[in-house]
Amino acid sequence: MVVRRTRRSLAAIHARYSASWIAELMAHLKAVEFFDRTVVIGAELLWSALPFIILLSSLGNQRIDDDISRHIGLNSAGAHIVEQLFRGHPSHAVEPIATGLLISFAGVVSVIQSIQVVYQRLYGHDRYGWRDLPRYLAWLAVLAALLVAESTVNTRVRGVPGEVVQGVVTFAIICAFFAWTIRFLLHGKVAWRHVFPSAFATALLWVGLAVFSSAYFSPLLIDDSRTFGLIGVVFSFLSWFILIASVIVLGATLGAVWLNHHTEGEATE
Repeated sequence: MVVRRTRRSLAAIHARYSASWIAELMAHLKAVEFFDRTVVIGAELLWSALPFIILLSSLGNQRIDDDISRHIGLNSAGAHIVEQLFRGHPSHAVEPIATGLLISFAGVVSVIQSIQVVYQRLYGHDRYGWRDLPRYLAWLAVLAALLVAESTVNTRVRGVPGEVVQGVVTFAIICAFFAWTIRFLLHGKVAWRHVFPSAFATALLWVGLAVFSSAYFSPLLIDDSRTFGLIGVVFSFLSWFILIASVIVLGATLGAVWLNHHTEGEATE
């Protein structure tokens, strides 16, 4: 008798789980290969970003390391370590410049393509492969323009009220950017109202990552620096890039799950 009741209870729990949004979320995460995809995108970000940052630090006098420290939310000690890592003597040799640009370009294209694959799997679209290279370049140009604008605005923000307003504006910009990104990388075949849930979830997770980074990454970076030297900072950057990839993939997946439930609810009415 007890065994039968236990089996019925387990069957009821399994039935509830199978019909829940958690089960659907897990199925979507499995479909996009969440863990593999986030590690791959994180490694591609490291591969593309670090050579480009080192190249810019070598060529110019602009404090690239300051922008990095601000985005991660490092304290003064963490920012000082990043400054030591990226500050270099000016170098204008053609070969290292060309090599750095080539590696960075290949990495950026790989990142965009990997993100596009996630969206294609979630929204059920076919892959276009290298035929989308002009689209990748256009996306990269938009991202670069946004980063330059964001850096300019942030240097003028001071005080708590300004930071709150900045946070709200950043959330809105990230939400709009990812909504456009999903629609653009899927060739405009998805309606705006269908991409908004994923964009909203991504922006929300992005803000959460920013808060988390401010509290966590300075101690991590300082620890890695003491344990492994300056090269240990690369491990911290890899962790940060993997978290960024997780935000992008998980945000898109959460939005897709919400959209499925919402669509099914409308169909049953």
